[in-house]
Amino acid sequence: MSSVVETSAPRNGFDRFFEITKRGSTLSREIRGGFVTFFTMAYIVVLNPLILAGGADQTGAHLPLAALAAGTALVAGVMTILMGVVARFPLALAAGLGVNALVAYEIAPQMTWADAMGLVVIEGVLIGILVLTGLRTAVFKAVPTQLKTAIGVGIGLFLMIIGLVDSGFVHRVPDASNTTVPVELGLGGKLLTWPTLVFALGLLFTLVLFVRKVKGAILIGILGTTVLAIVVEAIAGVGSVVKNPHGWSLNVPTMPEKVVGSPDLSLLGQFNLLGSWQDAGWLVALMFVFTLLVADFFDTMGTMVAVGQEGEMLDAEGMPPRTKEILLVDSIAAAAGGAASVSSNTSFVESASGVGEGARTGVANLVTGGLFLVAMFFSPLVQVVPFEAASTALVVVGFLMMTAVRQIDWTDWSIAVPAFLTITIMPFTYSISNGIGAGIISYVVLKAATGRAREIHPILYGVAVLFVLYFCRGPLESWVL
Repeated sequence: MSSVVETSAPRNGFDRFFEITKRGSTLSREIRGGFVTFFTMAYIVVLNPLILAGGADQTGAHLPLAALAAGTALVAGVMTILMGVVARFPLALAAGLGVNALVAYEIAPQMTWADAMGLVVIEGVLIGILVLTGLRTAVFKAVPTQLKTAIGVGIGLFLMIIGLVDSGFVHRVPDASNTTVPVELGLGGKLLTWPTLVFALGLLFTLVLFVRKVKGAILIGILGTTVLAIVVEAIAGVGSVVKNPHGWSLNVPTMPEKVVGSPDLSLLGQFNLLGSWQDAGWLVALMFVFTLLVADFFDTMGTMVAVGQEGEMLDAEGMPPRTKEILLVDSIAAAAGGAASVSSNTSFVESASGVGEGARTGVANLVTGGLFLVAMFFSPLVQVVPFEAASTALVVVGFLMMTAVRQIDWTDWSIAVPAFLTITIMPFTYSISNGIGAGIISYVVLKAATGRAREIHPILYGVAVLFVLYFCRGPLESWVL
């Protein structure tokens, strides 16, 4: 897959800097894409505070919700804009899911919140060093092109299952031990709820617009579904899923009583770099840093491949433009998240929804980042768009990313099997890193076992060993902790 070729001369300096025309885009497409990306990931402003505030540190202290919400929006906004200006790539950033749960429920109980966030800062700095030394880029280049394609396809399926679960179309079975399946359609195998109906109608509406090639189909779909959700809630009054199993996921789509609120930025700078090494011990701290580093390192690699693949912005080696700059900003974001006490910030795969709407440059990031900054003051408005509306975009983009599967040579089992494992393990384990790890380990083993070890880049041997340690971290942590 190659980059979009230049079709005409840039219109002005802004166009030339962001390469809008060169990448075959327009300002209106970038703005639409920026809005779509924001709507599909705005939930993080609400969800990240709930996850972090749900954990307690060694002293029993909890982080304040209001400060977490403001800090989450601030760091996401600043880092997303920085990515747009420095890397000029439509990849938005925010507090990473999975990593925030690790910080809240595994790391913080072993130390204070300041110590835990200090480890996140250290992890971000270490990744930054790996970028500046060229090692992170070298690892990325060492991954075979077809395996990179599989990563993008796997993330497409991952996006779809995120959308289906967040919308309530798919539910986890409460007691999976009594059944042969871990998930089910709706509740009890039935689509009984008003929110799920809204999602289904919104998805069909979006798909019709998309197939008819209507400009802004995904954005129109999100906004149209939100309007429908507000009307349905006004009539049915189902409320939140927290109080009603048939309710809305996280955000209840009602017109807010209050629009503007002052942000609480009291958590900024509340971190301690060395406290964890003294209180929890250097071995425990080292294990946590390693886990954070591996998760961030490979999640971002997979995400930028998927977004570049969706926008046809990858070169012949499967590399997006300004790879080093993308990875550097991502590492800065990891450290910034720790410094603001909102957990490591990382590239969001939901950015692919904006690319699906037409975004190809960092201009979309200016829009998305600006909306995050506005969200600090207008957080009640952010909560108007429910998961059920935003999830329609994730399913549509999941389909688009799935189409790249035809680029994989399924007749060569030494690459087809690793590709298959990468694609399936990502959604089934709810982790990008798990999918990449399974793919790389199986690729190294199968190539070596079939006498084709020369095709393996030397770096991949080391990466495979790291992933073996990563997958074995359960017994390792039990021994260490």
